[in-house]
Amino acid sequence: MNELVAGLVGSIGLLVTVLGVLALVLYLVPIPLWIAAWASGAYVGLFTLIAMRLRRVPPTTIVTARISAVKAGIDTSVNDLEAHFLAGGNVVRVVNAMISADKANIPLPFKRAAAIDLAGRNVLEAVQMSVIPKVIETPKIAAVAKDGIQLIAVSRVTVRTNIDRLVGGAGEETIIARVGEGMVSTIGSAVSHKNVLENPDHISKHILSKGLDAGTAYEILSIDIADVDVGENIGAKLQIDQANADKQIAQAKAEERRAMAVALEQEMRARVVEAEAEVPRAMAEAFRQGNLGIMDYYRMKNLQADTTMREEIANTADEPAGGQKK
Repeated sequence: MNELVAGLVGSIGLLVTVLGVLALVLYLVPIPLWIAAWASGAYVGLFTLIAMRLRRVPPTTIVTARISAVKAGIDTSVNDLEAHFLAGGNVVRVVNAMISADKANIPLPFKRAAAIDLAGRNVLEAVQMSVIPKVIETPKIAAVAKDGIQLIAVSRVTVRTNIDRLVGGAGEETIIARVGEGMVSTIGSAVSHKNVLENPDHISKHILSKGLDAGTAYEILSIDIADVDVGENIGAKLQIDQANADKQIAQAKAEERRAMAVALEQEMRARVVEAEAEVPRAMAEAFRQGNLGIMDYYRMKNLQADTTMREEIANTADEPAGGQKK
């Protein structure tokens, strides 16, 4: 009985070992993938597939991409595909982009497609944009004509990818910025805002003549002015602001002159008070020197009292019936 159990355990262990070795061999040597590549005319050697496993490169991705390329009539080596994968590129997307470019008669060698992909751009989307142009709508651009009227315009820019300048070329943000600058320049040079409203195509023609797509990854096909709205009267607002500023300056100068006049008045009153303070001293000096007699002094006092009485009578006559002054 013990021998039977021992034999059964040994058989199970042997079976597990055989299955483990077989699974390891099938993993290192992907026989179905090798057969598929051979049957598709994109032959890849068994040792090459084993080497891919050892380099941690998924053979399925490389072989599938090579089969697609060969079936499309594009000869791409396994070494190039494997090197691009190890560099961090998307092998399947690069091959699909090459197939799309080939069908559209757009020259796109593998090295250029790989460089575009490694640069961080979607090479497949770039090829598709070369076939079907893309429309970029700019945000609302506000500019002021020479007559001071503000115009708010929106344009639609039709672009397609320039494969030759895709690596190192500027993106959509640059196109939008340059078109916006051209719109501001064109509207600002217009004599009247009515000229822009009557002929908005002058804006697009003027912008296209500047060659705004230079140094970018796109080629501008057309620029269409989608909408032009009339904004504020900036010229009138500036004139109003200038008039208010001039008014404030004039008020400040008038206040300065008034303050100077008040100060001068106070100075003159101080001088009068000072002069009045000298009168008693002069009278005393005149008494001592005999130039002023006592009768002269009383006549002067009577004259002052008479003058004061006349002023009070005049003030009483000017008061209304209620006893309040006017």
